[in-house]
Amino acid sequence: MKVSKEKAAENRAAIVKAAGRLFRERGFDKVGVAEITKAAGLTHGGFYGHFASKDALAAEACEAAFTESLDRLPADEESPEGALDAFLTRYLSDRHRDRPDAGCPMAAFAGEVARQDPAVQERFGAGVERFFEAVEKRLPERDGEGDAGRRDRTIAIVSALVGGMALARATAPTEPERSAEILAALRRQLGVLGDGVGNGGA
Repeated sequence: MKVSKEKAAENRAAIVKAAGRLFRERGFDKVGVAEITKAAGLTHGGFYGHFASKDALAAEACEAAFTESLDRLPADEESPEGALDAFLTRYLSDRHRDRPDAGCPMAAFAGEVARQDPAVQERFGAGVERFFEAVEKRLPERDGEGDAGRRDRTIAIVSALVGGMALARATAPTEPERSAEILAALRRQLGVLGDGVGNGGA
């Protein structure tokens, strides 16, 4: 039976969504095409009608994961400080730590993306830049800081978030108190970079 264009697009989107969640949860190399299509509610046989390879899917799933994550950022129109504070509180939460499948692709993929296909690396790099831009828009201004200083502050905050979340996840199964300590320390100390932002929620 021939599938309509609308249904084909729906199936493709389901594969990308399932792949993004499984890749974030278990890693690119620990998930196969058959498992992804099953999670999407489809058969293995139709996969190559949508993607030339697993690497092609991984690249698209990586980009989609960044879009999903960025779409959840609080709006910044009225209060950049409030938007960034809400974002940091959500990012450094137990819920985010415990749900990598639905979380930030930087924390999920940073440790393995360098070993992936160049197309995946390119999408990841583009996603990181999109994340930098989104966070920078939400940073409170500092007198005399300049563009370079603001960029440095953005990179420092994002890098601390990603590395801290990776450590919190790595220690959570056997050292839950240490994991909680990492998240609490970041919530407090990121206030130094964000001019008071991130001090709450410890």
